[in-house]
Amino acid sequence: MGCASKPKTTAVYRGNRAALVNGRAVAPAGVPRAVRAAIAAGNRIQRVPYQYGGGHGRPSRGLDCSGSVSYVLKASGLLASPLTSGEFRKYGTGGVGRYITVYGRDGHVFMTVCGLRLDTSNSGNGHAGPRWSTKPRNVRGFTARHPRGY
Repeated sequence: MGCASKPKTTAVYRGNRAALVNGRAVAPAGVPRAVRAAIAAGNRIQRVPYQYGGGHGRPSRGLDCSGSVSYVLKASGLLASPLTSGEFRKYGTGGVGRYITVYGRDGHVFMTVCGLRLDTSNSGNGHAGPRWSTKPRNVRGFTARHPRGY
């Protein structure tokens, strides 16, 4: 990639980063309790299979993108009830957050927590469902939002 190449993401996380150890996120020291809770919730759903509509109050074997993000935010006390991917475009406060950022558009949503991306998109290894990743993702067409104060 040359110096003139555009980055894959326009958002840059500048705080202390979470570590990814054997597929599980480890919170950096000194982050707020809600951020630690978000990371713990994301760890609980690692390797859950992808299921369209999963996580929205009906019985399911897996989670979809918005069900995954909703689960993490609800478990951390930052969301009252599940939202769809498009509804996340109006969640919280506009822009990139200090610790947590949700990227929503019609049809897909993912989030970053302390620099790690939680996404259900196929990571290139044949698995779809909620997974942590250190790889950047193009955010063109997504609306960045964050929980107020986070």
